[in-house]
Amino acid sequence: MSRFLLRLTPAQERVLMEHCGHARFVWNLAVEQHAHWRPGRKAAPGYVEQARQLTHARAANPSLAAGSVIVQQQALRDFAQAMANFFGRTHRRPRWRSRGRGEGFRIVAVTPGDVRRVSRNVGEVRVPKVGWVRFRWSRAVADGVKSYRVTRDRAGRWPENREPQHDDHLLTR
Repeated sequence: MSRFLLRLTPAQERVLMEHCGHARFVWNLAVEQHAHWRPGRKAAPGYVEQARQLTHARAANPSLAAGSVIVQQQALRDFAQAMANFFGRTHRRPRWRSRGRGEGFRIVAVTPGDVRRVSRNVGEVRVPKVGWVRFRWSRAVADGVKSYRVTRDRAGRWPENREPQHDDHLLTR
């Protein structure tokens, strides 16, 4: 996994924080749905049903609809993978995400044109609803990258995690 330090304008940082908030909101709703389940009750909804519910929630909530659907759906996919890992006994049960801790979101369906080199030390990556975001080109970007995760650490820095992934592999926290 490679990490690149993003260089953001204040407007870009605001939109990225909104993306983080939307991903956290959707994740926490999924955790709440699964926490409500008890033996003898109907099964908790899976990814397909949660995606359907997300469509209705976006229609009812203008601030959620203003965000990127890619970010929100990937939060649900990541949650579904986290639950599969929990039931496979390889990870612990997914927990609530708090504001300011582990802020981030994932972007999928990255094409070769979504990453470009601007100069020797500067590159750009396309982020939905943000546009081109500059990053410090400190190492070569791996060929075949299909997704990336944008994170914010506790110090307020935005290192971008890039790693080649197969279509059927999902990254979990």
